[in-house]
Order: sequence, then C-alpha cells, then structure tokens
Amino acid sequence: MFKKLTTAAAALALTTGLASPAMAELNGTLKIFSDMSNPAPRAVMEGLASDFDALHPNLTVELTVIDREAYKTQIRNFLSANPPDVANWYAANRMGPYVSAGLFEDVSDLWEEPAIADNLASTKSAMTIDGKQWGVPYTYYQWGVYYRKDIFAELGLSEPSNWDEELANCQKIVDSGRACYTIGSKFLWTAGGWFDYLNMRTNGFDFHMQLARGEVEWTDDRVRQTFANWRQLIDMNGFVANHQTYSWQEALPFMVNGEATAYLMGNFAVSPLREAGLDDSKLDFYQFVEINPDVEMAEDAPTDTFHIPAKAENKEAAREFLRFVASASVQTKINSGGALGQLPVNAQSSVDADKFLEQGFDMLSSNSPGGVAQFFDRDYPAEMAAVAMEGFQEFMVIPDNLNEILERLESVRQDVY
Repeated sequence: MFKKLTTAAAALALTTGLASPAMAELNGTLKIFSDMSNPAPRAVMEGLASDFDALHPNLTVELTVIDREAYKTQIRNFLSANPPDVANWYAANRMGPYVSAGLFEDVSDLWEEPAIADNLASTKSAMTIDGKQWGVPYTYYQWGVYYRKDIFAELGLSEPSNWDEELANCQKIVDSGRACYTIGSKFLWTAGGWFDYLNMRTNGFDFHMQLARGEVEWTDDRVRQTFANWRQLIDMNGFVANHQTYSWQEALPFMVNGEATAYLMGNFAVSPLREAGLDDSKLDFYQFVEINPDVEMAEDAPTDTFHIPAKAENKEAAREFLRFVASASVQTKINSGGALGQLPVNAQSSVDADKFLEQGFDMLSSNSPGGVAQFFDRDYPAEMAAVAMEGFQEFMVIPDNLNEILERLESVRQDVY
C-alpha cells in the first residue's frame, strides 16, 4: 500500500505529467501483480504504483511483486482462482494461451482512444489476437545490426538498405580477411534471431506469425526461400567459424578485435561493446535490410505488457491504470535515467540522449510498419522453439542438412499444434 499525497502534492503530480489522461474518480482497491523482481525494475514498478495511488485519493493500490521464474509457473493459477486487477506479462503469442483460456480481458475499447491508437500503433499487431486487443505495452527494446563504423570507412562501405547491398558489403568484408558477422549460437537463441529477420524480410510479419501458430508447414517453399537467403551468407563464409562453441558474450571479442564487422543483436549488447573499448566513433547501428520489397519492414522488439484479468474485481481502476502506464509522460519516466534501460512504446515519449536508444526509438516508432515480433522463443511454443533453434544452428554449420532439418521441424509442428 502507498500513502496518499496531499491535495497540493497531487496537483504537482498533474503538472509534472504523472497523471493519466482521464483522471477518473476511482474507489476501492486496485491489486497489481508483477514479475519485475530485479532491483531496478522493481523500483520502477513501485514508483508506478505509488504515483497512480497518489493521483486517486479514494483508491488504495496494492502491489505484489513475485520472483520472475515463480511468476511464470503461478500466472495461470492466480488468473484462474484469485486474480489481481492488473498483471504484467508479454505480448503476441506469449499472451495467447491466456487469451484462449478466457483469462485476459478484451481491452479493444482502450485501443479505440486516440491517445493509445495513435501513439502505440507500432505494437498494435503484437497486442492483437482474433482481431481484438488484450493489453497495453509499456516498454520494449530494439534488435538490429550493430557494426564497426571505422571498418566500414576503411573498406569504403556504406550502410546497406537492401539485400543486394548487404551481400556486396559482405563480400568486400570477407575479401578483407574478416567475417561479416559475429554470432555465438551455443545457446541457440541467437540463431533464432537470424531466422526471425530473414523470414520476416522474405515473407512478411503475417506469414511469420502464421508459422508461429502452426498454420504453415516447415517444408513450405516460402520457408525454404528464407533458408536460401540465409545460405547466401553462410556459403560466402559470412559468419565467424565455430560459432556453435560460443555464447553471445563470447562472440563479442570477434567484433571488438575487428575479426568480424557486425552483430545482429538486441540493444543490451551496446554496454559490453562500449566497455570493451568500442566508443561511438567506432560503433553504429542500422535496421536489418529489406529483402523482399513487397513486404513491409517488421522488427523483433520484445515487449513487456500490462493486462486486466478477466475475473478482476476493479476493472474501472484497472482500465485507468492501463491508460496511465500507456501515456507518453509515464513511459518517458520509467524508460529514462537507466530505470529500465529500454525504450518507451508511446511515439510521443522522449528517450535518453543515447544514439542507439534514439535510433531504436525512431526505427520502432516510425520505420517499422510491418509489425513487431517478440523474438523466436517467445513467439513459438516452447517445444517447437527448442527443436527449431537446434535446427537453425545445425543449418548454419551443415547447410546441406536442410531437408532433414525441415522434415524434423514439420514432424514436431504436427505433434505440438
């Protein structure tokens, strides 16, 4: 529970942008469950609850923070038996089981309000199942290509914008004695990132999600085309050798030492690259290039979300909390100053003065009309994801095994779905 502010303090909160747009008169108790158990995210969650509590004198906010791993095992039980009014979770297929089971509230009415519809549009597809929206996002982070700007300059290369330019750049990099890309696929998920981008750029976001839902065979010719594009980089020795023996962190030195020029990775890689000596004069970023001009650009941007359980008791206050956390000012506050170290989803928010955050925010807010995916092992069922990512790693090492790999994945698809 949180102490109430005085009237004067509440007025100050209004002027500093902590208020939700409607400032509805709310009563009773608002129960919030969160898995933000690490110290910095927990402080953010406690601040959100306290700020919202302060804005509503007749409402009591009760926040319960649960260890993240325990939360994963408990969520279905508490949504079914003793639900809070608000719970945080993840977008897209990760929320699918709870939508299908009738455990999340339809909040499509919120997405008809301009403040949400206009400013959170980049993630609407990730919040949509069966044509309805089931929550709101509050933070995400970009994936893309981080590269050695100084090596590009040395070789006379420019940032590529399409696949032909990507391949031409890669050939010049290989000819210089370097690998185009570092990657550590020991723990498999990094290969999943490559499949995500190649498949979304080859076949589009909708197809990628159909595959994630088990609606497309892995032996489909469109999937084969994704692997054919991938093989172009493999056959030209575009990736560092023996990547299957490295974790993602163990693959960083190849880029730091100049043995590879780029890394397809999430923004969390920036800090260790900087700490290893790559300052911003040497390090830059570009959006994964267009492959098929007939499909819109979609991105991997793992998105954290808030939902209203279908059996919540105080849905009016819960809806007001979702409006609050979706607002530009609140998302600016919780994603700035190292609080979450990620990006606000609201396109009217601002970000810290960091070139990678700024580029990521611009890309996700303005240049990703095709949709936002959550990353392979979030979007696909666990068993499917595990076997598929093993197959991706195998393909990168022995590309001639593609037929066997796809047949194996297709067999698993038929079992899983």
